[in-house]
Amino acid sequence: MAAAPGPWMIIIGRIFVGLGVGMASMTAPLYISEASPARVRGALVSTNGLLITGGAFLSYVINYAFTKTPGTWRWMLGVAGFPALIQFLLMLWLPESPRWLYMENKTDEARKILEKIYPAEEVEEEVQALKASIEAEKAQEGPVNENFFAKLKAAWGNVVVRRGLYAGITVQVAQQFVGINTVMYYSPTIVQFAGFASNSTALALSLITSGLNVVGTIISMLFVDRYGRRRLMIVSMFGIIVCLVVLSVMFFEAASHAPPVSHSESFNFSVNSTCPSFVQASNPASWNCMTCLNASPKCAFCSNGASQYQPGACLVVDDGLKDKCHSEQHRVWFTEGCPSKFGIFTVLLLGLYIISYAPGMGTAPWIVNSEIYPLRYRGLGGGTAAVSNWVANLIVSESFLTLTEALGSAGTFLLFAGFSFLGLVAIFFVVPETKGLQLEEIESVLQEGYKPTLFCCKGKAEEKDSGR
Repeated sequence: MAAAPGPWMIIIGRIFVGLGVGMASMTAPLYISEASPARVRGALVSTNGLLITGGAFLSYVINYAFTKTPGTWRWMLGVAGFPALIQFLLMLWLPESPRWLYMENKTDEARKILEKIYPAEEVEEEVQALKASIEAEKAQEGPVNENFFAKLKAAWGNVVVRRGLYAGITVQVAQQFVGINTVMYYSPTIVQFAGFASNSTALALSLITSGLNVVGTIISMLFVDRYGRRRLMIVSMFGIIVCLVVLSVMFFEAASHAPPVSHSESFNFSVNSTCPSFVQASNPASWNCMTCLNASPKCAFCSNGASQYQPGACLVVDDGLKDKCHSEQHRVWFTEGCPSKFGIFTVLLLGLYIISYAPGMGTAPWIVNSEIYPLRYRGLGGGTAAVSNWVANLIVSESFLTLTEALGSAGTFLLFAGFSFLGLVAIFFVVPETKGLQLEEIESVLQEGYKPTLFCCKGKAEEKDSGR
């Protein structure tokens, strides 16, 4: 992709990268969960999330470093190949999942790996649990090696798997519809919406949101095995909803208090340079910066030289005019957002949103999906949930800019708050707690069903905690 002579090569390369990311997003949490002791399984799966968010933060830093380098985007894409190469080489030494090995009747190999994972006194107990689980599945469901469609049909016909899929798909779709990837993908643009016009400043401030995502993931590692997946997700959703509502208010206030458009300021650049919609407007006195930026065809706002918050010029989008605007002292060229006294508070709220998201909704959905399905259907269940996650990701990320044009920044974030509320309700009613349970015990929880309480479901997880 870095050496691409044209856009089609980049598109083809992105398809292959997407295939790799899609497979890794499903198999990595699954592998970690099957090769981890129950008492630290959540923290170890969270480590996967930490490395993803840490890699995202590092990519922002690297991209920022390349912003003034010739061939900027080629360097950004090319450097990303080196971590993947290192990971590929290290993976050659990884052992296979002990649960998968046992399912394939490679019991000696599975036992050797379990001996490296568990204390000696726990190995036999884990082996017996694996044996009982697999034998029960074979007795109830028939041969393991059946075709995909038969397995899919059997999965939806199995009450345990079906309840697991309800929970797994719910948390994965909710994870995307809180709007997180719009913040991560478009954080420089959102920062510009908040009133920071400079691309380099917007990218630098977006480092804050990416860095806080890493901090939030570390918090998840510390608390997910202590307080539970479900509890963290519910608390996380409350924080997300509050932050999104306040962000919506901030963007609304910023738009309402945008600097007015001045005739004299606009015509100062010549009549032909003035935004055509402003010239033809029936009530130009009502125009402000946001009206200018929302005009069709698109126009730009050149701020007042005395103060960004005083009346400025509404001009056609043109590189020559942009340079002329910048050449005059203290003038700034705005195309995405307007000068705003609320800008710094918006960035702080984005940070709080990330801190609310990362410890709960950032990592817990992947943990839940890595442990909630019976062994025989773990790959199918995890894959189905991962597909739902990426489909939701596609819908939200592709619609974000369109939504901001149709509803404005305030309306878009308020819409995400509504989706988040629906996600909170769904998580409360369909997602059980899996903290501290062996993978085989989680099947029993789903088989028996549960009644939701405020933070966790009463059942084996609580019984085990009280027994300790």
